[in-house]
Order: sequence, then structure tokens, then C-alpha cells
Amino acid sequence: MKTSNYAALILAASLLAPIAVQADDHSVEKALIMVNSGSLQTQGMAMVLGNAMQGQGAQVDVLLCDEAGNLALQDTVSEALKPNNVTPEQLMLKLQQGGASVSVCALYLPNSSNDRDALREGVDVAAPPAIAEKMLATDTRVFSF
Repeated sequence: MKTSNYAALILAASLLAPIAVQADDHSVEKALIMVNSGSLQTQGMAMVLGNAMQGQGAQVDVLLCDEAGNLALQDTVSEALKPNNVTPEQLMLKLQQGGASVSVCALYLPNSSNDRDALREGVDVAAPPAIAEKMLATDTRVFSF
């Protein structure tokens, strides 16, 4: 009787093992951070978290819409945020240097007084089909600020 109970326990453990590994696997291969807020603290925290995710191995993409699109402009200089006295733009640049792509929403430039020449180096205009594909990808988590 002991042998059959032991065999049943081994079988149950072997069936549950893949589930346990998946449940404990918190790694994210890709992260899409969508920033819409005009709040400097919200923008800054989005970039801080993006850098933290990138530091943990995630490929990070940033989409700037509405007032957050102003971060993409060469002329934007925000107030430095405590405790590290850095601006959201500086944190965004660090993300880019780490390999992140940064884009403005397709609606941002046509609905502002700016054109592509006003964007920081390395910032693109997002193509809605490409963003939709990223949003639907099973290996991508979408975060909105």
C-alpha cells in the first residue's frame, strides 16, 4: 500500500511541477510603457520603473501620448525630481541608452504645433499597427501611466 501511495505522490508532483515553475516565473521578456500623464512625478516614476525593468532583463518600449509627448521634444526641460535630482527626460534617455525604443503617439504631432524636427534624437512616431501588435503579444506586459 505504501508503494502505491508513494507512486501516486510522485505522479502528482511531476504533473504539478511545470505549473509551479510557471507560477514562480516573474520574468517579463518585453514591457510596453504607455505614458499619458502630464504629471512630472508620474512621468518620472514610469521612467524609474522602466529602468528597473530594463535592469532585470526586459526589453522596454515607451509610448508617449497627450501631455507626456512633451518629454519627446528637444526643448523640454523639466524640473528635477527628488531624491536623485533627475528629470523624467534624463531617465528616458537612460532607458534609450539601455536599448529602449521611445515613440510619440501617432496623434501627438498632428495635434500639436510641433513636427518631427522638434523630437529628441532617437524618438520616433509610433505606427498604430506596430503598437497594437506589441500590445497583443503574449510575451509583452503593458503598463499605463
